[in-house]
Amino acid sequence: MASAVVLGTGMILTGCKSGALPADDAPSGSAAATAGQGRVANPLDNPDGTRPGLAAITSAADLAEARTLIGRVPTKGRGPKTGYARDEFGYAWMDSAPGDVPFAHNGCDSRNDLLKRDGEQVRFRAGSNCVVTSMTLRDPYTGKTIEWTKSRATTVQIDHVMPLSYDWQMGASRWTKGKREDIANDPLNLIPVDGPTNGSKSDSGPATWLPPNRSIRCSYSVRWAQVSLKYELPVTAADKQTMLKQCAA
Repeated sequence: MASAVVLGTGMILTGCKSGALPADDAPSGSAAATAGQGRVANPLDNPDGTRPGLAAITSAADLAEARTLIGRVPTKGRGPKTGYARDEFGYAWMDSAPGDVPFAHNGCDSRNDLLKRDGEQVRFRAGSNCVVTSMTLRDPYTGKTIEWTKSRATTVQIDHVMPLSYDWQMGASRWTKGKREDIANDPLNLIPVDGPTNGSKSDSGPATWLPPNRSIRCSYSVRWAQVSLKYELPVTAADKQTMLKQCAA
């Protein structure tokens, strides 16, 4: 399902790099400065998911490229959910995904990596350049700006664009545990978003749920296609048709 883990006091985690850093809630280092520029990337120019956000796709050339990309996605029927559990994809927000996953093994858990990637005015816990305590998020799914702090933890959640239970039903049940850990922690498949909106998505595919912000629906569909192609996971025919429709000229 869409990951509904909230960003609360559990964010104070071990294993994050630390050193001589500013006091609690002070912006720190290059991560805070970079996030503060408010950059968002067109997913067509961000194939590994390491750049922030989902910029709208608007030009005729980019829309055509998006449709070509989505057209490569294979389709099949959605299988049973039998045997699915979140633990089948490893513990949440691990830093030890074994495959080709950006940010893995950098000393910071994947949840905080994503907050640093997409947040602006990022602030860290005292003694850490990993654990985010507050930030400004320009939520792509709703278009609104969220001022997030630990005291308002549920306002932001990390969405698995291609939900893990959907992955399970489309073939991940037959994968190795390591490959499931990869897709669960790959920044290509992860976006910090408005918490209630993420909850409304649950484990839906594009045919039954799209972001309320219509301007990024093509970008969202492209990101789905990028994850599908990287991990060789099909989508349902209805989901693919819906994805193509979002990028119509």
